[in-house]
Amino acid sequence: MHKVIYDTDPGVDDAMALLFLHRHPEIDLIGITTVFGNASVETTTRNALFLKREWDIAAPVAKGASVTVDPNRHERPWPTMVHGENGLGDMPVPDLIDLPLDPRPAHRFIIETVRANPGEVTLVAVGRMTNLALVLKEDPEIAGLVKGVVIMGGNFYVPGNVSPVAEANIHGDPEAADIVLTAPWKVVVIGLDVTAVTTMSRTYLRGMADKGDKAVKQLDELSQSYIDFYKHAVEDGMMVHDSCAAVYVVAPELFTTITGAVRVVCGGIADGQTIVKPDGRRFPAGDWDGLPSQVVATGIESEKVINLIRDTLLRA
Repeated sequence: MHKVIYDTDPGVDDAMALLFLHRHPEIDLIGITTVFGNASVETTTRNALFLKREWDIAAPVAKGASVTVDPNRHERPWPTMVHGENGLGDMPVPDLIDLPLDPRPAHRFIIETVRANPGEVTLVAVGRMTNLALVLKEDPEIAGLVKGVVIMGGNFYVPGNVSPVAEANIHGDPEAADIVLTAPWKVVVIGLDVTAVTTMSRTYLRGMADKGDKAVKQLDELSQSYIDFYKHAVEDGMMVHDSCAAVYVVAPELFTTITGAVRVVCGGIADGQTIVKPDGRRFPAGDWDGLPSQVVATGIESEKVINLIRDTLLRA
């Protein structure tokens, strides 16, 4: 059984990954932490509480970071064209959800939960890496106590999605991402190299909704405008970015990976670019030396991943 804390900024594809983590029989979802990104942290936290209530999820929700780790960075407009004004595809969501939040800030919730379960907790982070960076800043020893870290973010051998070289989650807080990727814990990076080729059609999702319960029907509803947004890149479908990271936890055999030190460019025209120095490649001395070797996904069995998502979500 995989104990998972899900660090998220719901978010349409975040919602699908949340339902996957909630329903997969090999996953024990023990916490949900929120971060700003697809919307403000107030909105993403409200959305997490809404999905917790609607889908009867037991895991506590802890509110996380609202600004980047570098206070000099200025927030860009929220990506409302992707996730809607309310972050969940503009499906009706109440302004207030009558559920309690965990009293701890997200990074402290992560620290205390990992320390209570040493060597057992996998962190699945599918938004900006700000909360994880704050964990490392406050308690660096946590790096040695987690079971692993799986992130959705980055791009290595394909273009970015917010600039020619940068993916949105990394670009949103590059300094945080560099802290996370250079820390002495094992990070698996599930980036656009694999998520951009893993798509779910509108028809496939609608077929799931026809067979599924209320939660799957809601997922179909909140995904419609997201699918509309992707018409420039996907024929009547959507990329299931965050669910790919969730799938890796239980089915890593569906991914092809390489290993190597990873750095993030902070500033300039390549702001947010992720760069891997593959293990075994020799270069002159540089800024990748002496850093931990991380795992970077470069290939994926997309059809099997999509079918696993479907089969899991239909487990009512």
